[in-house]
Parts: sequence; C-alpha cells; structure tokens
Amino acid sequence: MTRIMLLTTGGTIATTADDSGALVPTISGRELLASAGAALPEDISVTVRDLTRLDSSAITLSELDGIIAAVHADLADPDVDGIVITHGTDSMEETAIALDIFHDDDRPVVLTGAQRSFDHPSSDGVGNLVDAIRLAADPLSRRQGVLIAFGGWTIPARGASKRHTSELDAFISTTPREDRRPPALPVVPLAGTVVPIVTAWPGSGRELIDAAVTAGAQGIVVEALGSGNMGPEMGEGVAAAAESGIPVVITTRVPAGEVALAYGGAGGGATLASRGAHGSGFLRAGQSRIILAVALAGGYPIAEIL
Repeated sequence: MTRIMLLTTGGTIATTADDSGALVPTISGRELLASAGAALPEDISVTVRDLTRLDSSAITLSELDGIIAAVHADLADPDVDGIVITHGTDSMEETAIALDIFHDDDRPVVLTGAQRSFDHPSSDGVGNLVDAIRLAADPLSRRQGVLIAFGGWTIPARGASKRHTSELDAFISTTPREDRRPPALPVVPLAGTVVPIVTAWPGSGRELIDAAVTAGAQGIVVEALGSGNMGPEMGEGVAAAAESGIPVVITTRVPAGEVALAYGGAGGGATLASRGAHGSGFLRAGQSRIILAVALAGGYPIAEIL
C-alpha cells in the first residue's frame, strides 16, 4: 500500500460561490478527497491534514513557513511515500520553489489546485487532485524534487509560472530542462523578511526604489523590461540601493527567455550588474522574491541559489 499525505491550504479548488456569487474557500480536505472517489487506485492510501483555508494571494511568508514545516514533519515519517498539497494558483509557483529550495528528500512533493471552483459544473479540481496523488505515488517521481501537477502537465517547481488567468493548463516552465537544480538548503524561517517587487516601465523614475528603501526593504526585486532593463532614473536608484548593501535581483516582465543583463546606460542591465545587481536567469518575479528572501534569511550568497 502506497501512503500519501494530502495537505490542504484552500485556493480555488476548495472554493464555492456565496450568495453574491463570490468564490470563497469552504471545502475541507476530506471533502476534496471524497470527491475523487473511485478514481483513485485501491493501492493508494491518503491521509488528509488541513493546514489553512485561504486564497493563495493571502499567503504570507509566515504561512509559507508553516507549509514548509508541515511537509518536513510528514516526511519525517518513513511510512509516508509522498505528499500532495492543494493550493491556490495565484501563488502556487512561490510556494513550490520555497518547498523545493529546502527539499532534501527523495520522496515527491506535488502541488495542485484548480482554475474552477469546487461547485463549478465543469470543475477541473477533481482531475488535478487525482493526477497529483497518482504522481506522488509513482516511483518514477522520486528524486525529482517538488512538482506541480496541473491541467494534465507535470512541471518542476523551479521555473514554474502561471501563464493564464483562466485556461485549465494554467502553468508553464520558464526554465530549460538542462537547467540545474541547486542543492537543498537547511530550512530557515522566512517570516519577517521584507522583499518588495517593483515593476519598471519605459522611462521609469527612481521614486519607487527609494520608497522601498525608506520603508525598510531588506532586498528588492525589479521586474524590468526586455532582458533586464529600466529607465535611467530607476537604474540610478537600483545602483544606489545595491551599493548601500541592499541586494537587488533583476527579472523581466517578458513571459519567456533569460535575463541577460547585457545593455549599457544608466538603466541597462550590464551597467546595473557592474554596480552589484543580480540577474534572475530564467526565473520570474514571484520566484525571484522567494529566492532573495531565502538568501537574506539564511545568509546565503544570492548567486548560489539563483
């Protein structure tokens, strides 16, 4: 018998419409599991534990610490063969990479969720949940790190990105298959680490960078243009922040491709790299923020985690 732990956190997969039509998380883990019914193989035993019941846009670093702790606690049991986590799609990619950074176990951890509510007549939640449980129980999933099972696809945590607001195959990978997965790190608490994301635009000024510094940012992620560029004034603010000891990671608003930091000028990526900023490679803003938070919380060099 294969034993899977099902940890639930809320999200669309657990929502129903209230009297006004708004979707709110109301469904327990036991109800989710019961909805799978006979679709699950008889040789898989699933134990449910409800962690939170939140829209994933509300998950803070404190809740993320709790999810990480729950996974490590369950993997301390040698009889557990894998873990499935139901999660909202808004921040699934952030939770996935946070888990993966600290995942030092051969057994799989699989995240899933839904684009349609539990009470939608064509909900995708049950199918995704069954796929995730089957994936977590598959011996071929061992040593693959943390995975996302969604819309019929299996996506590695590192580089996962939500590509569409409503289509059922919501996630893609921005990272090439040959991209390395860094060694796992010891778990460190992330709560209290302040890392805002600031978006650049053509001709962007430095006021948002300066405001982030004044507000106590310990690190900053800039979602830049192209391969990692921004307006000259914003570039001057980024350079000043980096030179003052506040680490800055530059990513891009472009859906695919690598952040190259190749251009000159005050807002060009090459100039900012020479002033101490870091390029995010193939990772986008949400995952870059988590990596920078881990680096700050654990005292790790950013380049070793990116």
